[in-house]
Amino acid sequence: MLLLDRAAVQHCVGKLDPIAIIEEALVYHAKGLTDIPDEGYLAWKNTEGAYCRSLAMLGSLSGKMPPVYGLKVINAALSNPKHGIPRAGGVSFLFDSETARPNLIADAAYLSALRTAAYTIVSLRFLGPESFEAISIIGCGVLAKAHLELVAKYFPQVRTFHLYDLNQEVALVLADWWLQQVPSNCVQIHTEPRAAIEASPVLITVTTSSVPYIPVSWLPSGSFVAHVSLDDLQPDAFMTAEAIFVDDIDLVRDNPRRILGRLIQDGEIVPPDGPVNGRPRIVGTLGEVIAGTAKAVRPGQGHIVSNPFGMSILDIVLLDAVHSVAKQLGIGDTLNLVRED
Repeated sequence: MLLLDRAAVQHCVGKLDPIAIIEEALVYHAKGLTDIPDEGYLAWKNTEGAYCRSLAMLGSLSGKMPPVYGLKVINAALSNPKHGIPRAGGVSFLFDSETARPNLIADAAYLSALRTAAYTIVSLRFLGPESFEAISIIGCGVLAKAHLELVAKYFPQVRTFHLYDLNQEVALVLADWWLQQVPSNCVQIHTEPRAAIEASPVLITVTTSSVPYIPVSWLPSGSFVAHVSLDDLQPDAFMTAEAIFVDDIDLVRDNPRRILGRLIQDGEIVPPDGPVNGRPRIVGTLGEVIAGTAKAVRPGQGHIVSNPFGMSILDIVLLDAVHSVAKQLGIGDTLNLVRED
């Protein structure tokens, strides 16, 4: 089994186009060429009383040749940041398609943040405003950093970033880091989330909020919302959206920990194949938009919501590409799981 630490993973990613990889995987998913079993979920509180959880996410892509099988285990503790530790971390595995044995283990946190940000970039390419030069980010942790890096690469016209975090020191650290990377950019830190949200036509939420706090009245006309985290938008922001898109309707609908899942379960919002009867309906998945089987809708006078669940197959397809590069470059360490003494 090949072992890749974060530095090795990052080196391999530098040789790849993550956006193209994610788009291809989304099309495979739209065509039914993937499998995403129910995730394993374990929650507890540590000695500080902080929420902790472990997610085990299996997935496969039968559309690729050879097919790809894998697992991501990503754990998090809300108390980690105050100790100088990233909130989330874990490992991912790939499995040999013939023997079923694990043949790769790698750092999961970096790829997890990358695939999350890459999904946002793809959604912006197909569903975002026709033009925009500023972006608002609520939550200034690891995911915000990943989004900044990809926005700069794929939307170089964006020169202004509006940031907000409950912990202003975290926002200041992110702003300082980003201005060191791109001194020509403008970064404005806001003391209230509403001011940050109203400042641009693109909103990205990457928080740990479990209480919705963003009403539709805060969203500018003609805006796009990447609702990446669990519970930022209030129900009226979904109910009045010009269009709602997800990555997988079943994953979103079946998860009551997310506000959109609760709204679907309560019958307030209708899945793509459901009767409307005056209720808002989810248009479809981003993969269906890319594949041409669902209509792309960009913001008009109102707002568009992209609400991904976060699919294991995106981590796994990125990891498969990293594995290929690692083998080509001959990097990584090897662990022999079948040696007999």
